[in-house]
Amino acid sequence: MTKDEIVDAVVAKTDFSKKDTEATINAVLETITKTLVEDGKVAFTGFGTFSVNKRAARTGVNPQHPEQKIQIPAMNVPKFKAGKSLKDAVR
Repeated sequence: MTKDEIVDAVVAKTDFSKKDTEATINAVLETITKTLVEDGKVAFTGFGTFSVNKRAARTGVNPQHPEQKIQIPAMNVPKFKAGKSLKDAVR
């Protein structure tokens, strides 16, 4: 499902305009992103939690030249942990 499809689904379930719905979804996504950039955590009770994992630097292999080793720098990566209600719904 794409963002446009989500917007259409929310519009179908509410009395909001498509423009207002899209602006609201964009604001939610921007807020989640900003919070994660600031090393925060976003939790939706029952749905799940967005957080940031710190991945350590490591040595990797160049897939095009397996004999060549490359250094992969440390970085932050986004993580999502599903909540109990979401896990139960998917099962």
